[in-house]
Formats: sequence, structure tokens, C-alpha cells
Amino acid sequence: MTSEFAVAVHGLVYLDQRKITTSSEELASNVCTNPARVRKVMAKLKKAGIIATKEGLEGGYHLIGDPDTISLKQISDALDVAFVSSSWKSGDENNPCMVASGMAGVMDEIYGELNELCRERMEQITIKDIREKLIRSRLII
Repeated sequence: MTSEFAVAVHGLVYLDQRKITTSSEELASNVCTNPARVRKVMAKLKKAGIIATKEGLEGGYHLIGDPDTISLKQISDALDVAFVSSSWKSGDENNPCMVASGMAGVMDEIYGELNELCRERMEQITIKDIREKLIRSRLII
């Protein structure tokens, strides 16, 4: 998984909390990253219909979806996130050894199953849920 997912979730929860159009600079400051990175992530969320933008001096981003129904799965789909993956594969499919020739395929299958399980769980978590977890954690301190 890339950090884009964390930037997106953080940004959306912040937008939900603020309830106003917010610039990429303000979002970046809160996420602790740079505005260009925020704009890259927000462009994908806009394309998915999760946020909208406003141009001009007081421009920026705002939620257009209901935080009660915006799921982490929607966000991961917008960003094309793979939760479990590997850039390296062991073995060699041309090797006569069953383990060496088959391991990469078996691991890819396992990664696919794990990604599906993650997506199913992410469907159950909304932006509102994340905001409420933050509120509860502040009440405990």
C-alpha cells in the first residue's frame, strides 16, 4: 500500500471536520506533507466524485459525499490501492522444481485473497467512523 491512502483518509476526515472549502496548502500543513502531493491525491478523489473543487482566491476542496457513507473502500478504489503486494517474486517458473516454479503464482493468489478481505473490511469503515474514533481518543486523554 502506498502512503496516498493515508493522505486521502486524513484529508477527507479533515475536510469533514472543517466543513468548509480548504486549500491544498492548509490540507498539506495538517497532513504534514507538501501541497503538490495533496493535489495529486485530491485529483483522484475528485475524479471518483468524493470531493469537489472551487477555483479562485478562496478555492480548494470540499466533501460532496456524505461522510456517513464514504467508505474506505471507495477511497482505495479511487486511488487503485493494493493493500497487500510484493514487488519481488521468489523462484523461477522455468525451474523444474515444483516449489521454485509454483511459489510466485501461489503467493500472488494469497495476496489477491488478502486484498479482497481488506476491501471487504474497508467497505464497513466510513469517514464518519474515523472522525468518531478521533473524537473518542481525545476524550480518553
